[in-house]
Order: sequence, then structure tokens, then C-alpha cells
Amino acid sequence: MKSFAFLLLLCLLLPAPATAEEDGVRAFTPCRACHSLDPAERGLPGPNLSGLIGRTVADDAEFDYSPVLRKARDEGLRWDRKRLETFLADPAAMFPGLWMSMRGIEDATERQALVRFLADPSAR
Repeated sequence: MKSFAFLLLLCLLLPAPATAEEDGVRAFTPCRACHSLDPAERGLPGPNLSGLIGRTVADDAEFDYSPVLRKARDEGLRWDRKRLETFLADPAAMFPGLWMSMRGIEDATERQALVRFLADPSAR
């Protein structure tokens, strides 16, 4: 009985596992230095990411994209969950010559949380 009480106490003291939403918010934190999810916010070092899924790559007319992203736009590439996850794993491998300095997110769980967060406006 003492061990049960100890386990119960231990469970109460341990932090609860993060929700998928919290994981996505946490994964997006470093991105906030350059990107916003507020459609009205402009003038940041990176393009606005509001409504990213479904958009054409490099479609923000107010942002100066690297030539490789403009080429992707001209080819009609669109952001979907799979393409975004591949990009987040290694942006420079997907788009050689990319101006963005992010190295990529090695952890697949973190990448997937970020993709879910960016794809679901209700998660914000």
C-alpha cells in the first residue's frame, strides 16, 4: 500500500505530458524571430506564415524571396504538410541557395508538431 501511495504522489508531482498544441507552440518559438502567424504583421526578416498550408511557395508579394524560392513559385509548387515537413528537416537540401539560415529540425516529433501547428489555425 505504501508503494501505491508513493507512485500516486510521484504521478501528481511529475509534470503532465505536453499536449500536441503545446508542442507546436514550443516548436514555433524560434521561428518567431523572423516569422509571424498574424496575417497583419509585416516587415519581419521572414515572410508571414499565416495560412501557409495550401499556399504557393514564395507567394507573399511583399516579401523578397531568394531566387530558388521564386523558381519554386514559378514552377507552381505549393506548401502541403509533406513538403513542409521535408523542408523543415533540411531547408538547404530542399532549396539549395536558400537565404534562410535555419539548419533544420532533426527531431521528427518536433517537426511534425510544428507542421500540425502551422496547418491548424485553431491551435493558436
